[in-house]
Amino acid sequence: MEEKRAITPPTFPKSWDICSAKLLADTPTSHIWEVGRSGGELAIVKDFKPVGLEDEFPGVEILEWRDGDGTVRVLARDGYRILMEHAGDYTLLEHLNLHGDEAASEIAAEAIQRFHSDVPHSRPKDLQTLHRRFKSLFDKARIDRESGAPSLFVEAAATAERLLADQRDIRPLHADLHHENLIRSERGWLIIDPKGVIGDPLFDAANLFYNPVERVDLRANPARASALARLLEVRLGWDRQRILEYAFAHACLSASWHVEDGNIDEADRSLAVAKAALQVIRQDFGQF
Repeated sequence: MEEKRAITPPTFPKSWDICSAKLLADTPTSHIWEVGRSGGELAIVKDFKPVGLEDEFPGVEILEWRDGDGTVRVLARDGYRILMEHAGDYTLLEHLNLHGDEAASEIAAEAIQRFHSDVPHSRPKDLQTLHRRFKSLFDKARIDRESGAPSLFVEAAATAERLLADQRDIRPLHADLHHENLIRSERGWLIIDPKGVIGDPLFDAANLFYNPVERVDLRANPARASALARLLEVRLGWDRQRILEYAFAHACLSASWHVEDGNIDEADRSLAVAKAALQVIRQDFGQF
C-alpha cells in the first residue's frame, strides 16, 4: 500500500509566535493545523487551498464581522492563511451522542439565534446570494423538466423560487451549520467555518434537518423533522411551515450537488431527508 505523503507545516509569520504545529485535517478546501504558541496556548490555522477561496474564504469576513460573538475569533491573517481561536474538541455531535437529539437541537437553536443577533459593525460585502447558492438545484430541475420525468427536484426548485422571492431579515449566513461546526469552549458554544453567503436566516435552520450525516434514523424520520421544526418555531419565533420548506429545498439542493459529483447513492440519502420534511408539510399544511 502506498504511504500518504507527509504534509510539512507552512512557514508562519513570526508575529504569530508559533512553536509547534499538528495537522488536524486535510480537506478539499484547506489544511487545518492545531498550533502551539510560546505562551502555552493553542490556536488553529486554516490554510486555504485555491479551490476553497470562492466558497469558504469569504466566511472569514463573517467571523471577523461577528468578532467572537457566538463564533470563534479571527486572531490574524497572512494572505489566505488564517490564525483563529481554538474553541476546543467537544462538538455538538458528541453532545448529541451523550445527551440526545433534543438537547443538541436546543443548543443549536440558541447558537443560531445568537449568530443572527445584530452587531455594531458594517456587514461584509460581496457575499454569495441564496439564488446563486441554489444554482445546482435550479439546473437539475430544468434538466428534469425538459426530459418530462417526474422529479422531486422540480418540486423543490419551485419551493426554493417561492421562498427566495419572499426572503425576510436578509443577513450574513453560516450556510453550513451542522453538529461538528458547533464547539463548546470556555466562552460557551461557538460556531466555526461559516460560508460566505447572505440571505434569509431560515436557510441556516434547514441544514440541521440534514444532520448528523451518519444518523439516518434522525435525518430521514418525519417525526424528527416535525419535532425539530416545532422546537425552532418556539425558540426562534420563525414560521414552522417555512422552516420545513427550507429544509425540503435544502435537502434537494444537497442531492443535486451529489448528482453533479456522480454520487447517486448519497443523492438518494439526501432525498430521503427531503421526503421526511415534505411528508410533514403535506400532513400538517396540506401543501404540494
